Amino acid sequence: MFENLRADFQAAAGHRALESGLLRVLMRIETPAIVCYRFSHWVINLKTPVVRPLLMIPALIWQRLNQMFFGIFISPDAQIGPGMVIHTPYGVFIPPVKIGANCTFTTGTLISSGCKSVGDNVYFGAGCKIIGDVKIGNNVVIVANSVVLTDVPDNITIMGVPARIKLPGGRPKKFPWRYVGREEEQAKTNGKAADGKAASGQGTNGQGANAAAVGAPGSNGDAPAPASVADKATSKDFSQS
Repeated sequence: MFENLRADFQAAAGHRALESGLLRVLMRIETPAIVCYRFSHWVINLKTPVVRPLLMIPALIWQRLNQMFFGIFISPDAQIGPGMVIHTPYGVFIPPVKIGANCTFTTGTLISSGCKSVGDNVYFGAGCKIIGDVKIGNNVVIVANSVVLTDVPDNITIMGVPARIKLPGGRPKKFPWRYVGREEEQAKTNGKAADGKAASGQGTNGQGANAAAVGAPGSNGDAPAPASVADKATSKDFSQS
């Protein structure tokens, strides 16, 4: 039980980059349901006659509380490998079925009791349904709101109602967590940088224009203006006298 819980916590810590600490993982709303399942499964497999019935009472009460407050039902008879992650709670139903390691469940995941088995590294998208006597292979991504009615091979992404569209590759694509405030700050920073470049370019052009205006004849700059016709005539008269 403890080894599986340790693997579950490590998988949950690696699933969200901003909640990597053990305390943050324990504070998640999905963590009590995972701990309850591990504890209930361990109690069912106990061989001690007296201890087993006594521990079943808190296990059943805990399970009912998870159903009422979190909407998560995981059968204690289910055999789920280490690294189980419940990404989002509510509407999760897992019957007595054998499930491999490193599987991720999201909101609205329904696995019917007729499911044969689920392999390793399976991602259940939000609202997906596994109905009928089917078998899910390894490295499978079931896209959100898909309804699986037939067996799914390994290394595949399946989607559709019913799920008939099959794409190669069974790895879910992860997107970084975005902040609205951070994006606005980056946009402002990029805008200020662009304005600074434009202003520096305008200042350079203005200085060149001013230099050209100063050097041009007849301008208002420091260059002397040419003498007028009257001044030339007066200077000529004084020279003749």
